Amino acid sequence: MNIERLLKLPDAIPSVPKVVRSLMETFNQEDVDTVSVASLIEEDPVLTAKLLKIANSAFFGLSRSVTNARDAINMMGLIKVRALVIAASLSEGFSRVAGVDLNQFWRYSINSANLSRYIALPIKIDENTAFTAGMVHGIGELMMHAAMPEAMLDLNSKVKVLDISRARAEQRLFGYSYAEVGAALADEWRFPVKMVNAIRYQTAPFDNTLYEPIAGVIHIASWRARGQEMALDAEGLTSSYPGAIGVVLGVDPDSVMGEVIPSIACDREDALQG
Repeated sequence: MNIERLLKLPDAIPSVPKVVRSLMETFNQEDVDTVSVASLIEEDPVLTAKLLKIANSAFFGLSRSVTNARDAINMMGLIKVRALVIAASLSEGFSRVAGVDLNQFWRYSINSANLSRYIALPIKIDENTAFTAGMVHGIGELMMHAAMPEAMLDLNSKVKVLDISRARAEQRLFGYSYAEVGAALADEWRFPVKMVNAIRYQTAPFDNTLYEPIAGVIHIASWRARGQEMALDAEGLTSSYPGAIGVVLGVDPDSVMGEVIPSIACDREDALQG
């Protein structure tokens, strides 16, 4: 199935919830009224419940439990809460996906988001966009599984969903990967252009005419998060590290090469599921 046909399938791109469309508008605002954002989120009780579940989980290690959206923003900050609400809305659209362990997928996504911010901060790249793009960069994988389950299950038997070589395998088989498919959803949901491009070019950040450094950040962050899920040891991390991209961005390789680094959560509990 080519990408044009995939994207025209009725369930390939879930409709954007009203709260998410409103949250998208805040990306372009210099001063965001967090009280209004909290009220907006709480208009959707399902998304609010999911937000509170993940905020109170071990993934974020808060010093106390949060009980409402305003409390979550005060404790975690707007950047994280906004990204979590967007991810929660996507998890509603893909509540069951054959061939994908959704708990693992969303744990991986949260780790990718945390790592994206962790990498972006010292090299002075927009942490807001990096965190949100890191959170949803892999959503195309769920879209592809939903649209063509048999082909994806066959691929899964050869290359695991979160294997570091997954994008290359999809590109060889289909002519596109989860990156292009995810960018189509991001464009449909009216994500900021910078975020759409970061998702689209994440697998080969500097092999195109458009230079979007956040794509490089996601590339390294997702590499490290996949390494965590695949239980790569120090030798495996060293041999697979995308050094050329790290050099272009100015990333200190020691900050992401350790087998244990602060931005990765190893907790096995449910993430955005349930």
